[in-house]
Amino acid sequence: MDVRYQHAPDPAGFSRMSTNEIRRCFLLQDLFAPGQVHLVHSDIDRAVVGGAVPGAGRLLLEAPAGLSTDSFARRRETGVVNIGGPGQVVVGGDAFRLEHRDVLYVGSGGASIEFEGLQGSEPAVFYFVSYPAHANHPAKLVRRADTEAATLGGPAGANRRSIRKYIHPGAVEASQLTLGITDLDAGSVWNTMPVHRHSRRSEIYFYFALAAEAVVFHVLGEPQETRHIVIRDREAVLAPSWSIHSGVGTAHYSFVWAMGGENREFSDMDPVPMHVLA
Repeated sequence: MDVRYQHAPDPAGFSRMSTNEIRRCFLLQDLFAPGQVHLVHSDIDRAVVGGAVPGAGRLLLEAPAGLSTDSFARRRETGVVNIGGPGQVVVGGDAFRLEHRDVLYVGSGGASIEFEGLQGSEPAVFYFVSYPAHANHPAKLVRRADTEAATLGGPAGANRRSIRKYIHPGAVEASQLTLGITDLDAGSVWNTMPVHRHSRRSEIYFYFALAAEAVVFHVLGEPQETRHIVIRDREAVLAPSWSIHSGVGTAHYSFVWAMGGENREFSDMDPVPMHVLA
């Protein structure tokens, strides 16, 4: 298992950083490799982001040294998204089958978490996000077919998109994790526009279903001190509570958004008027 640790600057330090320094602190790359689990442990709300490609065997999600626990889920809750072919996640001996774009919530408490591929035309590929948890909640599988798509934006703003909430109040009981998937309509390129911030939680964007030659320009920073990161397929980016988070792509893409913090309500956000952006 490969583990990397990333530390984020404060807003003042961010404004003085070079492109490479910003990428090193906020961009998460190389999360997926056959037969391996890759983790990135951030000091932003103690989030852990990872990828697992089990292949023909099982992969155990072990606790890295930075957690100082006997199991990964001892004091953490985790949301797992299958972005590949059929697979299953085994939680403490209970197997949950995940098809493409199904999501599994795994609560804290110490149960083992294992990833396994199933026979199919393509391998299972698991992306997951984990935050500390103050209470134990049961595991729950949320299938894509059981979610409802809410449409936002429109063609005039090139930001018409469908948002599916998977782990959220009313659907999955959790401590602080909220997670969903957004798909852009054909011809739309902007996500999360107009922009906002979350003063009570951080957010993590994972971009996927992006063509090999395409990129997303992800915008971050304080509203009057913005920067961008060039992101490619199956890469993620961290957004601390003081930063906006938005992106524009050169081609069609989808993204998983995950949040952790004091409030799980999806609408708890701080809008940023367009005229103050710089």
